[in-house]
Amino acid sequence: MASYIGAIDQGTTSSRFIVFDRAGAIVSVAQKEHAQIYPQPGHVEHDPLEIWRNTQEVIEQALARKGLSPQDLTAIGITNQRETTLIWDRTTGKPLYNALVWQDTRVDPIVQEFARDGGHDRLRDRTGLPLTSYFSGLKLRWLLDNVPGAREKAVAGDVLFGTIDTWLVWNLTGGRCHITDETNASRTQLMDLRKLAWDDEILALFNIPRACLPTIVSSSEVYGEAVGLLKGVPIAGILGDQQAALVGQTCFQPGEAKNTYGTGCFMLMNTGENPYPSTCGLLTTVGYRFGQKKTVYALEGSIAIAGALVQWLRDNLGIIQSSTDIEALARSVENNGGVTIVPAFSGLYAPHWNADARGLIGGLTRFATKGHIARAALEATAFQTREVLDAMTKDTGIAVKELRTDGGMVVNELLMQFQADILDVPVVRPKVIETTALGSAYAAGLATGFWAGTDDLVHNWAVDKRWQPSMEAAERKRLFAEWAKAVGRAIDWA
Repeated sequence: MASYIGAIDQGTTSSRFIVFDRAGAIVSVAQKEHAQIYPQPGHVEHDPLEIWRNTQEVIEQALARKGLSPQDLTAIGITNQRETTLIWDRTTGKPLYNALVWQDTRVDPIVQEFARDGGHDRLRDRTGLPLTSYFSGLKLRWLLDNVPGAREKAVAGDVLFGTIDTWLVWNLTGGRCHITDETNASRTQLMDLRKLAWDDEILALFNIPRACLPTIVSSSEVYGEAVGLLKGVPIAGILGDQQAALVGQTCFQPGEAKNTYGTGCFMLMNTGENPYPSTCGLLTTVGYRFGQKKTVYALEGSIAIAGALVQWLRDNLGIIQSSTDIEALARSVENNGGVTIVPAFSGLYAPHWNADARGLIGGLTRFATKGHIARAALEATAFQTREVLDAMTKDTGIAVKELRTDGGMVVNELLMQFQADILDVPVVRPKVIETTALGSAYAAGLATGFWAGTDDLVHNWAVDKRWQPSMEAAERKRLFAEWAKAVGRAIDWA
């Protein structure tokens, strides 16, 4: 057996290829950003061909940096930005339109149309999801309705739908595999969460032809072999990015939770082998399924804007030169100076699900500096996480003992300490913070015998740093009350 597992991590802002060894340590990595396309307010797109080109480039670079060949890889796994939606021609393989990113809100009018009859939760029992612009199904509906000729070709099976995992597997296998795993399928709002199959009634409701849909598979099995650059390497794992992080953090027991701090912020709690309905604004979703084993479900709190707020301070306001500058700037002040930022650029996701919310900066006085704004930006991520954790506790009755964290923002120690303080729960950063890529590598390695079972993965997990809460209860209560007041102002702004 070869010595390594490869992982394609195709995210909202970049594509990466990471090579892992048997201990789950990183051997080689390459990364490349892709363009964010904003045709008009609320519209967010990616070029699928650019994503595929970048994916090939980072694979080639990561292998070359350590002198590796495809023969050194036992298998590859794929993890992806989940709800981003595209369609392409079955014959030519060319996209018919840019991919509609998960943040895109152009389908809000369609959401309202369907919500008029039965409310936003009319499909929640079957899909675990509220009606919102976030998910893939209505994005697909928009593409079929607005791209000339797309619907007719889709009915005939000549145009294919996929999220990014499907698009990558299609290209990696030279068009032989049109598949998606259960975690990604559970984010389309087209799959029955219990039957784990496309739901004919919802397809009819949304006017989606079944012929364009991929086959639903487990998160860990050999789907096919790659052609081209990775010729002969089995593709053996697929997990949506947040579920991949759940696996990478080895949250295999009910009640274990992780939070990923990336472009958005996503907390998942393992809830076992039964889908757990939420009454507090969370999503019920597939956590993972390894081969023929039973599906494991999760509760999820999705936050649209986390690291993207730091990027906004960098790119739109010019307050910082690079994203890593945010911590030093935030540390230049003792506190937020009364400033609160609600980053509702795409509305508010969990637990509010308010599409008409808009971002605001509140509490400004002449005393406020860019340091206070930087600190308030970091605190916004922690406050949003607190709202989600509170909702999970209410839904499940389970008090989370510690929060495992990962993603690009966890190197920010000021944020991690404030997160522990505002949650009043220990926050833990693992030694390998690339847990999203690691989770997909684990899925591929389990399918091919590279790892014998989940006990091997738990053995690999190790703590890098643990932050204990140190804030006084009264101060915690005051700060969170200020946040709640600001959120109240942001809701229904539009």
